Amino acid sequence: MASKMTPVSLQQMIKGDRTSMITMSDDNGMMKQIHATHAHDGREIDVRPLFQLVEDILNRSTPKVDAIVTTTQTRVETWEDRTQHAGFTAMIDALSHTIDRLSCEIACKSCGGGDAHATTLCIFNMLSSYTWDAKLVLTLAAFALNYGEFWLLAQICSSNQLAKSISILKQVPVLLEHSALLKPRLDAINLLIRAMMDVTNCIIEFKELPPLYVNQDVAALSTAMAHIPTAVYWTIRSIVACATQITSLTSMGHDYVISSTNETWEMSTLAHKINSILDHLKKQLFTCYQHIEEKRNFETYQMLQNLFESIHVDNMKILKALIYAKDDMEPLIDGSTKRRVHMDVLRRKNVLLLISDLNISQDELSILEQIYSESRVHGNRMQSQYEVVWIPIVDHSLEWEDPMQKQFENLQATMQWYSVHSPTLIEKAVIRFIKEVWHFRNKPILVVLDPQGKVVSPNALHMMWIWGSNAFPFTSLREEALWKEETWRLELLVDGIDPTILDWVKEGKFIYLYGGTDMEWIRKFTTTAKAVASVARIPLELVYVGKSTKREQVRSCIASITVEKLSHCWEDLAMVWFFWTRLESMLFSKIQLGQADDHDPMMQEIKKLLSYDKEGGWAVLSKGSHTFVNGHGTTILPTFLNYEEWKEYVPTKGFEIACMDYHSKVHSDSHPCCRFEFLSTAGRIPKKMKCPECLRNMEKYITFLCCHDDHNIKSLY
Repeated sequence: MASKMTPVSLQQMIKGDRTSMITMSDDNGMMKQIHATHAHDGREIDVRPLFQLVEDILNRSTPKVDAIVTTTQTRVETWEDRTQHAGFTAMIDALSHTIDRLSCEIACKSCGGGDAHATTLCIFNMLSSYTWDAKLVLTLAAFALNYGEFWLLAQICSSNQLAKSISILKQVPVLLEHSALLKPRLDAINLLIRAMMDVTNCIIEFKELPPLYVNQDVAALSTAMAHIPTAVYWTIRSIVACATQITSLTSMGHDYVISSTNETWEMSTLAHKINSILDHLKKQLFTCYQHIEEKRNFETYQMLQNLFESIHVDNMKILKALIYAKDDMEPLIDGSTKRRVHMDVLRRKNVLLLISDLNISQDELSILEQIYSESRVHGNRMQSQYEVVWIPIVDHSLEWEDPMQKQFENLQATMQWYSVHSPTLIEKAVIRFIKEVWHFRNKPILVVLDPQGKVVSPNALHMMWIWGSNAFPFTSLREEALWKEETWRLELLVDGIDPTILDWVKEGKFIYLYGGTDMEWIRKFTTTAKAVASVARIPLELVYVGKSTKREQVRSCIASITVEKLSHCWEDLAMVWFFWTRLESMLFSKIQLGQADDHDPMMQEIKKLLSYDKEGGWAVLSKGSHTFVNGHGTTILPTFLNYEEWKEYVPTKGFEIACMDYHSKVHSDSHPCCRFEFLSTAGRIPKKMKCPECLRNMEKYITFLCCHDDHNIKSLY
C-alpha cells in the first residue's frame, strides 16, 4: 500500500515547481514543446455549450468559508432545459471518454506529486488532435468533474447518509472543520478558478468571431491567435496546480491544513499571470469587436442608402430600417395612450420624423403640439393621414444613465404623437445616416416620408413654423408653391402669433414692429414715433418683439416697456421665440430649396431684418398689411427725429411714401453693415451669401461667442 506523502515532501515539490514556473515563464523552448504536440485533425467542436455546463459546475462548487452556497431551482430548471437538446447530448456522448481520461490523469498526477510542466505536457499530448479552445475546455471539464464532486459532497453530507460516508473517506469533514484557517487558501483557489474561466471564455469568444467581418488580416486577431497557445498552456497548468491543491487538502491531514502560506502564494502568483494574459487578450478582443461593429455599421449605412434609392409598396421597410428591424417587440409609444404599439400603425401614412437630441426646448415642443393638435381637430381627411414620430438621438459612446433616462421619459411624457420606446433602439449606422445624409446637427429637424417611405422633404420644420398645417403634405414641392404665393407683408411676420396685430391690420392702422435690448434707444424710438404720429394724425400701434438671443435681457426690456407704457409687447417669451424662429425658418427654408440668393425682394427684406437683429435696434414700419420701411436703428431713429425735413411731402405723397423716401436717403448715407451668424451645429450652412443691402458676396468669418445667458433663443438649423 502506498504511503501518504508527508507535508514536508509536498511543500518541497511545490517549491521546486514554483521555481521552475518562474524560470520557464519566458522560455521559448517550453512553447516549442507545446506547439510540437499540436496536430489538429480538422475537426471543429462548438465548445460553448460544454463550457457553459462547466462554468455552472464551478460557480456552484466555489466554496464559501462561512456557509456552503445552495443551488436555486431557477438555475436547475435552466440547465435541465439546456441539456435536453439532442445536439448537446450527442456532444457529451462523444467527448465523455476523453473527459474521463483527462480527469483520471489529472487526479493521478496530483496524487503522485509530479512536475506541473510535465503533467501539462502530458495533457497536451492527449489532446493533440483538438483545437486550442477545445483543449482548454476539455481540460477544464475534467477538472470540474473532480472539483464539483468534492464540493457536492461538502454541500449534502449533512443531509445524505451516503454522501456523509463517502465524504469521510475523502476527508471532507476535516476541511470543513478547519474552514476558517483555510480561508486565505480557498480564496486564492477561487480567484484562480475565476481567472481560468475568464480566460477560457475570452478564447472561446475569439473562436466565435464572425469570419465574414474579421479574419487573420486584422492585426488584433492575428496577434491574439499568436498568444492563445501560451494562454492555453498557462491556464491548463493552473488547472493542474488547482487539482494538486485540492488533493493536498484531502490527503495531508490536519498538520498540512494549518501550514498553507506557500500554497496560497502559489495560487496567487498563477492568478496574477493568468489575469495578465487575460488583460492582453481582452484588449485584442475589444479591438476585434470594434472592427466588426464598424463593418456592420458600414453595411447598415449602405443598406439604408440603397433602401432610400429604391421604390417600395409601403413605408414599412424604411421605418423598420430606421427604428427597429425585428418583430419581437413593440418599438413605439403612442403619445395619446402612452402604450407600446407596433410600427404597423404607420403603414402607408405620411410620416413626419421629428429628430432631435434630449435638449429639444419646451418652446419648440409647445408650438409643435399646438400645430399638431390643430391639425387633428380642424384637419380634413387627408391631413389625418400623417403621423409624427419622435426619434431621439443620443451619443452611444456615453453610458446610458438614470438622469438621461429620466430626461428622456420627461420629454416623452409631454408628446401627443408617437415616439421611439428607447433611444438605444436607434443604431449607430442610422445616426450616421441621419447626420450625413439629412444633415442633423443637434438642432431638431422634421424629415417627411410619403406613404411609400420616400423622402419628400429633408426638413419640414421650417415650413411648419411658417405656415403650420397649411403646409400639408409638407413636401418640398408644397414648400415652393407656398413661397410663390407669399409677398413681403406684415402677416408673413406675425401670422399665428398675435391675433391683436391681425385685427389692427384689418383696421388699416400704422403698425411698427421693433426690437433690440438697448432701453435708451427703445425709449427714444417709441417716444419720437408717437410724437410724429400725433403730428401727422395717423393711428399708430407699436409692438416690441425682442431679440433672437439674450432672453433675460429681453425679459428685462419687456418689464420696463410694460411699466413705462411705451408700447404693446409680448410678455410670453414663447411668442418672442416663435417670432424669431419663424423668421429664421424663412431664411433656412430658402437655403434648403437653394433659393437663398435669388433676387427676390421679399427674401432681401427677411435677410435685412435678421441681420439688423445682430446689433442695436431696428423697426419694420407698416400700414395695414403693407410694409414700407425695414431699417436699422441707426437709420430709423434719425428718420423720425428729422420729421420736420420731410413732413411737407406727407400731404402730396402720403405718409408712407414720404417716410420711405427720407429713410432711403438716410440709409444711403450711413451704409450699415450686414451680418449673419450660423451655429456650427447647423444642418445646412450656405457656402456663400450675398449682402441684402448691396448684393455683393459677403466675407466669411469664424466666431467664438459666449453671451452668458443660459436661456439664449437659438436658431433652428
